[in-house]
Amino acid sequence: MLTHDFVRKLYDRPLFSLLDEARAVHQANHPELEVQLCTLLSVKTGGCPEDCKYCTQSSHYETSVGPEKMLDVDEVLAAARRAKDAGSTRFCMGAAWREVKDGPAFDRVLSMVRGVKSLGLEACVTLGMVTTDQAVKLKEAGLDAYNHNLDTSRQHYRSIISTRTYDDRLRTLENVRAAGVTVCSGGIIGMGESVDDRCDMLRTLANLDPQPESVPINALVPMEGTPLGALPPVDPLELVRMIACARILMPRARVRLSAGRTALSREAQLLAMYAGANSIFYGDKLLTTSNPAEDGDRALLRDAGLRAMAG
Repeated sequence: MLTHDFVRKLYDRPLFSLLDEARAVHQANHPELEVQLCTLLSVKTGGCPEDCKYCTQSSHYETSVGPEKMLDVDEVLAAARRAKDAGSTRFCMGAAWREVKDGPAFDRVLSMVRGVKSLGLEACVTLGMVTTDQAVKLKEAGLDAYNHNLDTSRQHYRSIISTRTYDDRLRTLENVRAAGVTVCSGGIIGMGESVDDRCDMLRTLANLDPQPESVPINALVPMEGTPLGALPPVDPLELVRMIACARILMPRARVRLSAGRTALSREAQLLAMYAGANSIFYGDKLLTTSNPAEDGDRALLRDAGLRAMAG
């Protein structure tokens, strides 16, 4: 089991030394020039009963995002086709729920998963807490991955969310794993946490057995109306350090450069990819936050000599 001290010493290494090791680990475990393009669609937006202090979809805060009707299966599959045509190989669907409840809405999600798989895409969902039985139903529908982020360390978590415990999140990951679905779990930096909090989150993820197959690293996008809406932006080099550490600690995982890319220069994004990020979210939206334009992302990969992962 990895210790906190081990992870903290890794994080504190001189940046070039850290990057050199992360690059070597990346090259030993992944095609070095390949980046997976993923698309994330909100299939049920707003009205969430959770009080996550970073999220515009929480019903606890006055934000620009209100509750919306769940999308129809045909609407979702049309979006999935557009994503595939644009080069994405993984299609993720998010619903602003506290937990999955059996019934018509969950049945609709199962139909979405079946439809996405029929298009030849990887299918991922993020639906809040889920039981093992529900995860089995998702697996039977063809689901490849379930996203449920830890967000931050156990210590800092209580400052960010009070309506769900850290152990609730870990239990959901256990339920997903027990059903044979791969795990996508990462976190967000820039929420007022300490470096020790960041390291402890990485330690918790890396000590999961088996480790997550997918680790999204997000930078907070401060949103008006949320309690964290006035926080300063994250230093891009801090994001690069997190990605490098995630790559070293979880060598075989796909590390995903996720929310917050609109605040990064092209150079900062490429440094993050050099450090081990081998996936980006592709398209103009990440649930309710903005994302770089597809044309810009294609130019970024082309200019760096990188290639999108083939479907």
